[in-house]
Amino acid sequence: MADPKGFLKHTREVAGRRPVEERVGDWDEVYPGGIGRALLPIINVQASRCMDCGIPFCHSGCPLGNIIPEWNDLVWRDDWDGAIERLHATNNFPEFTGRLCPAPCETACVLGINQPAVTIKNIEVSIIDRAYESGFVRPQPPEWLTGKTVAVIGSGPAGLAAAQQLTRAGHTVAVYERADQPGGLLRYGIPEFKMEKKHVERRLDQMRREGTVFRSGVEVGTGKLTGDALKDRFDAVVLAIGSTVARDLPVPGRELGGIHQAMEFLPQANRVALGETVEGQIRADGKHVVIIGGGDTGADCLGTSIRQGAASITQLEIMPQPTEDRPNGQPWPTYPMIYRVSSAHEEGGERVYSVSTKEFLGDEDGNVRALRLVEVSFEDGRLVEHEGTEREIPADLVLFAMGFLGPEQGGLVEQLGLELDERGNIKRDDSYATNVEGVFVAGDAGRGQSLIVWAIAEGRAAAAGVDTFLTGSTQLPAPIPPTARPLVV
Repeated sequence: MADPKGFLKHTREVAGRRPVEERVGDWDEVYPGGIGRALLPIINVQASRCMDCGIPFCHSGCPLGNIIPEWNDLVWRDDWDGAIERLHATNNFPEFTGRLCPAPCETACVLGINQPAVTIKNIEVSIIDRAYESGFVRPQPPEWLTGKTVAVIGSGPAGLAAAQQLTRAGHTVAVYERADQPGGLLRYGIPEFKMEKKHVERRLDQMRREGTVFRSGVEVGTGKLTGDALKDRFDAVVLAIGSTVARDLPVPGRELGGIHQAMEFLPQANRVALGETVEGQIRADGKHVVIIGGGDTGADCLGTSIRQGAASITQLEIMPQPTEDRPNGQPWPTYPMIYRVSSAHEEGGERVYSVSTKEFLGDEDGNVRALRLVEVSFEDGRLVEHEGTEREIPADLVLFAMGFLGPEQGGLVEQLGLELDERGNIKRDDSYATNVEGVFVAGDAGRGQSLIVWAIAEGRAAAAGVDTFLTGSTQLPAPIPPTARPLVV
C-alpha cells in the first residue's frame, strides 16, 4: 500500500480552479492548464492518503470496479506507467470519467466515514493526462480478426466503450452516429469548460488506429439502412442510442417563444465555442434566464449562460435544498443527496429550491416575459402547493433541464420490433441481449438516464455479451449484469 500513515499526516486537497473573472471570459476548462496538470504538484501526496482499509468499498462504489487502491499506490511510488495500466484494465476512458463523473467511489471510501475521502477522481484524471503526455496511451489493434462484423449505433460513452472492446477482440466494428461528428453528448452536450473536446478527439484517434470505423451523419432507421438492412449486413448490432426523449413541462404558456429544452441550447453553444457557425442560435445575451432543473445539465446551462452574457440567471428545483452533511437515511457507502456546488455555481446565478412552475407569461409578440412560481413541499409523498406564495420572476429565456424519459421509440426501435420495459427503456437480459437475436443494448437506452461511468460499464459488459454470442466464449470483462441494482446512483 501507499504510505500507511498518509491519511493521518495529510489533509484532502483538490486542484485550484482559475479565478471566476478569468474563466467566464473564455470556454477553456476551469482549471489552469487542464485539471491533470493543475493537480500534479499535490497528487502523489493525495494518493498516499489511501488507507490499507482491508475491504476497499470504493471498488463496489465504482460501477466499473476500478482497482483504486492499486493505482493510488502506484502513483505514490511514482510508477505512472503501471498506474495507467491498472486504470485502463477497468476503464476505457478515464479522461472522461475523471472530469465528468460525480465520483460515487469517493462517497464509498472507507476514509470518508469520519474524514474527507481520498481524492480518487483527481488522482484518476492525473494518471490519464500524464499518460497521454508521456506517450503511454497507445493503440491496441487486435492480433487477428474473427471475420465477424458488428454495428454500434450511437457514439456516446456506452457505444464507444462497446466498440473499443469489440474491436480489440478482433471483430470488425462500424460505429454509426447521426450527428456530423462522433462523440455523442461528450462532444455536443458537455460544455468546453467542463471537458475540452481535444480529449474526445485523441481517444477517437486511438480507436481509429485500432481499426474501429466511424460513420457520422447517418440516421440509422431511415433511408436504406433500416432495421432489417442492419441485421442483414452485420452479424451483431449494439444499440447505444441513449435516453433522448426530454421531459417536458405542459403548463399554460408552454407554447410561447423563448422556451427551449437544454439539449437545444447546449449543443448550439458547444458548436459555436468550437468555431462553428449556427444559424438562429439560441443565446442568453442580455436576457433573464430561468433554468428549470437543479442537476448537472442545469449547471451546464448556467455556466454557458454566464459566458454568453445573461442579465440574470435563476435555477429552479422542485425538491428542497439538500443538507451539506450526509442524511441519516443515506448512510455510508451509498451516494448521498447533499448540497453540491459546481464550478458553474461558483460563477453566479441564483438557486431556488422547493418551487414549482405554474404558468409562463407572454408579451404581445408571443414570447415569454415571466414565469409564475409557487412554493411547494412533499407531504406523505404528495406535492403540496403553499397558498399565498405565488410570485412572478422575469424570464426572457427558459431552459428545461429536467432529465429524460427514455430512448426514441419510433424508427429503428420500432423497425427491429424491440420490447420495452414499463419505463419505456429497451428490455435486455443479463448478457445485454434484446428479444431480437443478435441485437444488444447498452447504456441509457436500456438502463434509463444515468451516469457516464454506468454507460462505460454497460458498454464494456455488452461487448462481452456480443463476443460470447459471436464466438461462443469471451475473455472480455463484464463489470455488472443489467439486472443488478447498485448501492449508489
